[in-house]
Amino acid sequence: MSLQASTSVPGIRRLAAAGEDQLQQLAELLIDCVEGGASVSFMQPLSMPKALAFWRRMAESAGRGERVLLVAEDAAGIVGTVQLVLEQPENQPHRADVAKMLVHRRARRRGWGEILMQAAEQAAREAGKTLLVLDTASGDAERLYVRCGWQRCGTIPGYALWPQGGPCDTTFFYRVLGD
Repeated sequence: MSLQASTSVPGIRRLAAAGEDQLQQLAELLIDCVEGGASVSFMQPLSMPKALAFWRRMAESAGRGERVLLVAEDAAGIVGTVQLVLEQPENQPHRADVAKMLVHRRARRRGWGEILMQAAEQAAREAGKTLLVLDTASGDAERLYVRCGWQRCGTIPGYALWPQGGPCDTTFFYRVLGD
């Protein structure tokens, strides 16, 4: 396992390679969020093998430099994560996508979401990106993104499904990064 402190945001580390313990913690985090109703591409029930397979793919992608995988840790381990997808089409070298910003239910409303977003923006600047985009189905996340200076683009009704079934609307945001 290799955790590199390549970010100056306190409590956040860039995961350059993932060991089994980190993969397990990330899988538990994802399962917790899906069980809590987060629309993050997975349906309930999310099995541990499926969650582990997802994080293995994401860690491999981070190892190839296609994405940045950041984790938030407290004394008990990983409490949150966010990804910065660097690999974009040829005509969009200035852009990155923010993906899978997750905070464990036990650690919510403690500032981890804002700290993760600050770290993602810093990593984007370090990678030479000037435009970030993301989408969310969460009202709490929307409020966080607005507080962090993101601009709402619009909402698409019925864009995805809630993890327990039924359509959910998705709101898109962007942020132009300054110096």
